[in-house]
Formats: sequence, structure tokens, C-alpha cells
Amino acid sequence: MAQLEQSQVFQAMGQSPNARLLHSAELGDGLAAALWRNSHDTRDYQAPTHHTLSCYLTGGTGTFRRERPQSKGAPDKLCILPAGHQSAWVINGEIHLAHLYVSQEQFALGAVSLLDREPRELQLRESTFLDDPQQAQRFRQLSQLNWHEPAERLLSSSLAHALLDHALLSQVGRRDGLRLTGGLAPVQRRRLREFIDSHLADPLSLGQLASLCALSEYHFARMFSLSFGVPPHRYLLTRRLAHAQELLRHSARPLGEIALACGFASASHFNNRFRQAFGATPGQYRHSLAH
Repeated sequence: MAQLEQSQVFQAMGQSPNARLLHSAELGDGLAAALWRNSHDTRDYQAPTHHTLSCYLTGGTGTFRRERPQSKGAPDKLCILPAGHQSAWVINGEIHLAHLYVSQEQFALGAVSLLDREPRELQLRESTFLDDPQQAQRFRQLSQLNWHEPAERLLSSSLAHALLDHALLSQVGRRDGLRLTGGLAPVQRRRLREFIDSHLADPLSLGQLASLCALSEYHFARMFSLSFGVPPHRYLLTRRLAHAQELLRHSARPLGEIALACGFASASHFNNRFRQAFGATPGQYRHSLAH
């Protein structure tokens, strides 16, 4: 589980003699989840490289941040811990909680696709013991699923994306005192997004995309990564897989036809890429939608 192994919050919890991991899984797309029980503990998080969304499922009334002892947790309370934050926690009594770990790359893709903003302009606002019934309900649904069973894993992935999308829409602000240098102009960014989405079936090249911005391939690749938060090939693959999901949900087209419509060279290539991203094959994904 490469992503979970790289998650500092997950690792910090796992190193506690009092914390017990109940369930964990990588859900694809830079998202991973874990269910924990903990009691009578202290935990510190020092500038993790990923974002963490958490929800208290039971307990938590004796949990607080060391610098804010007057503010306590409770069932359905949410915490948002951005990448780079620092926090120290005291857990008195029992707590059962769910974690969603979000890579900075997936945050960047969401900022571009959902907010049409450069990821480096934005920051996820740190929040402790937040009330958000809709998010708490999603976490409770997520906690009740079998993340390793293909159909339920796909539903788990959808819930994880919904949790992240909601956080992007409600808990993101502009970075203070930011002065951006380099990167693409907003009009170039929109032109690229529109061009890529309208040519997903075509074998797009780096040079073809660079020419839309009148840049050399080298400078284009660097500026694209600055503005989109991911390299061009990664963004293109993400858009192709998202389009494939839409076609699987809303059409009865054969899998081979969908593969070609989304720019994959063959059905087997499509199958492998889809399974790597979502933990299930396109056929399993379609089957899960019928149940």
C-alpha cells in the first residue's frame, strides 16, 4: 500500500501502542481511507505531505488539541488537517474515527477541474471539530462499506471523491500574500482544458499541446505542472478515465468502443489503467452500477 505507507498521519497513528487499525484501503486517485480506535493517547502530526479529513464516529468528548484544551470533540465532529500543518492531540477516553488521506496531486486536480483555479493559489483551511452533517453522513456511509469488495470499493471511491469535492467547495481559500511567478495564463489554462476534453479520443502529443500556448515542449511541460499541479500526461490520463466513467454510467457502449473513445490504444490497456486507478475493471464498474 504505497500511498498509506507514505501517509505520515497514518504512520503516526500506527506507531501508537494504544491505537488500533480496524480497516484501511487505497481507493485510487490519490485517496486512501482508514478506520481507527484509540484511547488515552497523545498524537503529534508534523507537516505531513498530504491532506487529512477526519470524522469522529463515536466518542471524542475527551479529545482536544493541546493548545486548545477548552474545545473538545464529539460524534460527527470533523477535522480538516492540511498538508504542512502541525498539531498535537490529547485523547482521553475512547474514540472511533475515520480518516480520508488526500494526496496533493488529487487536491490539485480538484482545484483545476472543480474550481478552475491554479492549485498553488489555494489552500485547504485547517479546521478542528467542524459541524457538517452532510460530510459526517458520507463518512458514516464510507465506514460501513467493505473497501476491498469490488462493487463496494467503487462506491467507497465515489464517497471519497464527494468528501473531497465538498471540502474543495467549502473549505478552500486563497493563500495569503501570494505572488505567483511562472505558470500559464488563465486563458491558456482554459484553452488547454477545453481542447483536451474535446480530443480525448485522439493521440495527443506534448508538442501539440505546447503549440496551443506558443511554447517549447520543455517550457510548456514546466509551466503546465505549475498551473495544473500535475504533469501533462497525468492530467490527460485523469481526464480520459473520468470520461470513461461517464460513458460506463450513462451508455451501453461496448468496452472496446469506450476504450477507443477515451484514447486508449486497446481494451486491455484501458482495462489495466482503469483497474490501477479504481481497483476494479471497467466491467466490474459497470456491473456495480446495475446493483
